[in-house]
Amino acid sequence: MVAANDIYFLRNIWYHAMASQDLKPGQMVSKLLLNEPILFGRTRSGKAFAIRDICPHRAVPLSCGWFNGEDVQCCYHGWRFDPAGKCVEIPSLMDDQEMELGRFDVRAYDTKEVQGNIWIYMAEDERQSVPPRFDVPRVPGFDDDAQPVVSYTMRFPCYLDHAVVGLMDPAHSPFVHRSWWWRGAKLNPEIKWFDPSPYGFTMRRHTMANMGRGYWLIGGVPDNEIRFSLPAVRTEETVTKKYRVTNLTTVTPLSDDQTDVTFQLFWNIPWGFLLKPITPTLINAFLGQDRDVVIKQQEGLKHESVLRLIKDSDTPARWYYQLKKEYARSQQENREFVSPVKTQQLKWMA
Repeated sequence: MVAANDIYFLRNIWYHAMASQDLKPGQMVSKLLLNEPILFGRTRSGKAFAIRDICPHRAVPLSCGWFNGEDVQCCYHGWRFDPAGKCVEIPSLMDDQEMELGRFDVRAYDTKEVQGNIWIYMAEDERQSVPPRFDVPRVPGFDDDAQPVVSYTMRFPCYLDHAVVGLMDPAHSPFVHRSWWWRGAKLNPEIKWFDPSPYGFTMRRHTMANMGRGYWLIGGVPDNEIRFSLPAVRTEETVTKKYRVTNLTTVTPLSDDQTDVTFQLFWNIPWGFLLKPITPTLINAFLGQDRDVVIKQQEGLKHESVLRLIKDSDTPARWYYQLKKEYARSQQENREFVSPVKTQQLKWMA
């Protein structure tokens, strides 16, 4: 059993912020992440940054002001801040009025950009940021300069855990994802081996026996491997003798009841450009089905605070909650993370 109302976000860890394509040079984007107002920007030279979206003077969001490609200026009194969060100008000061501008710096967040994505490190304490114990996730099989062919984000009106568990659930597809281009409602036995992997777990590479119809487009029966890692990152490699298609799905908490799910595809299919125009429509339909059932779940959660998870189909969900608790404890106790996941064969009908 799991308490459905046990709400907390992991800290001292990398979260997916947005796709690189959503932040152009000279642009700034305001987002709420983990209940914190954050202003993302990209300088004219192309470097992405993130600072707290609140002016320390009168608490006006800095996103209401202006960005010249180098500094952000508040719309209320014109205070200016650089991409490192340092206060660099207070226009109302006279030349003979000395002031230590460093007293008014705003919080800056570590960011890293790789494979067409911007990641943000959400530290527990802005004054004593704990160095990351591991790097940002990579999409396997592609280099750091690779860009997603398709990137699509959908907002789920729920707490992070419910979005994560719903997306990793191996048994819901026949009931939630009924589409002509995917799978029917017929149930088939699934038997898979799972192994612990860094800060998560991996479904071992296997040849797909029961696959959606769309997989034939990449050259027949493929091998498949799925990995999950904290805080909420899922990669799925689908490989044939000819082609490789990898899906990156990230789940980013905005607030206690709002979560962004980003679905991206990387592939090396030469004629893939023919699929690109219709892919967002298919992703919207697929994620929309997950979103719809999560909305229904929210109604029940108002009256039921305990989730009763079973073996084996709910074991990945149980692992997620165990991984999350262990990571939080390891950070509190300043020790190495010890994975609670053990190698195991799981069986379910799907």
